[in-house]
Amino acid sequence: MPRVLTATDLADFREKLISAATRIFAEKGREGFTMREVAAELGVSAMTPYRYFKDKEEILAAVRANAFDRFADALEAAFAFDGDAIARSRKVGEAYVAFAFGDSASYRLMFDMSQPEESTYPDLVRASARARKTMTDYVRALVDQGLLKGDPVLMGHVFWAALHGAVVLQLAGKLGEECDFRTLTEEAFRAIGEGFGRPRRPQAG
Repeated sequence: MPRVLTATDLADFREKLISAATRIFAEKGREGFTMREVAAELGVSAMTPYRYFKDKEEILAAVRANAFDRFADALEAAFAFDGDAIARSRKVGEAYVAFAFGDSASYRLMFDMSQPEESTYPDLVRASARARKTMTDYVRALVDQGLLKGDPVLMGHVFWAALHGAVVLQLAGKLGEECDFRTLTEEAFRAIGEGFGRPRRPQAG
């Protein structure tokens, strides 16, 4: 007699399915992903994934929502650092970079892959909105402390665009020794910060 699966069993298998699907999507893209392949990797019948997801687009939405939530977890934990607004913003930036380079497959699926009718996947909409919010909160703290002037949402997106661009260039191996990742991001953030009203710190020496 087959064992009755508990809610925990179902949740655990769903998590394993998402993990396996993340690897396959990262390696083969939307077009190369098949339900049969993810089932084979998990050692189950080809029909088993359909008990959890309608099709591969629903799996991709779940994969991306899972990545956005893990990304937001990292940024929120960094923002909770016990320090002033500058220290907290630095921690958020470090957490962003650590996630992007530590789990580049998920990072690419989050930001470099789109899928039709994303708005029809409520969990993906929720998770992506949560991640965007984490990239605004630290800027709002800088504004509240009088270090930046302007709309925190707009400024958060400007900083995000600069950092994301640098991350993508680094992941693609396009940054040379004449302008490494750290130098590029520090100079970009300094310039943007000054443009938004942050007073320039005197140079040492």
